Amino acid sequence: MFEHFTQGRMKVSGTEIAYRIAGQGEPLLLLHGHPQTQAIWHKVAPFLTSQFTVVLADLRGYGDSGKPEPDAEHLRYSKREMAQDQQELMAALGFSRFSVIAHDRGARVAHRLALDHPQAVKRLVLMDIAPTLSMYQQTNEAFARAYWHWFFLIRPSPLPETLITADPDQYLRSVMGSRSAGMQPFTDEAYADYLRCLQQNGTARGICEDYRASASIDLQHDKEDLDAARKLSCPLLVLWGAKGTVGQCFAPLEEWRKVAEDVQGEALPCGHYIAEEQSELLLEKVLPFLR
Repeated sequence: MFEHFTQGRMKVSGTEIAYRIAGQGEPLLLLHGHPQTQAIWHKVAPFLTSQFTVVLADLRGYGDSGKPEPDAEHLRYSKREMAQDQQELMAALGFSRFSVIAHDRGARVAHRLALDHPQAVKRLVLMDIAPTLSMYQQTNEAFARAYWHWFFLIRPSPLPETLITADPDQYLRSVMGSRSAGMQPFTDEAYADYLRCLQQNGTARGICEDYRASASIDLQHDKEDLDAARKLSCPLLVLWGAKGTVGQCFAPLEEWRKVAEDVQGEALPCGHYIAEEQSELLLEKVLPFLR
């Protein structure tokens, strides 16, 4: 999938981050969502390398990145810690300032990255999320039914971990295949990577801890930002799927304008997995923004 990319692992302060890098030009970091890996970018990344130095990274707890032992307060999987991983990775690769395209959980990490390290993030593209705090505060029946995994994964250990590890393939198909496009967007090669990584020791725990952090310590950090009137200062492009839950249950632009100073965006004719459902259209939308 990534024949022209160089693979590596970088030790950062809290764990090791698996990454790929290729291309030339300004640095661009791509972050994946749940329950996936950097493989989500296989239809997009090769076309970005002619204009950018593209870095694909697995979040801690996911893919081939490290999976630290959890702590009682879920601090090790807070978006603050996960964002710190990515800032340190990019700095170690020689990039003090870079742009970011991020999807789903990776977009939540990127949101925190741009808040905690505003000097590092030049431009930000967030895909198919509203701010975490807004989504929890506005949860309704339709959202809870569609995003059932948000509430399953935050149950105390070891229940969700045990159920995921009992049949990782069934879990992937239940989460990914239940969206508007079913399993059609996912190539066999990409899906094999998602399954391989979910079967690794510690991945189910890392995924659960990511969500437990979002329902606890991350909300605390987000409330602190709101109380301090701290907003994203970099230009922000928000994209979401017209057939997806986020656009149907929330008002993405309205919500992001509450927490960011410079926001633009629109719905795309697809579901949740934009990079795999509408890769050409995604490039059409992001390239003028990043330039």
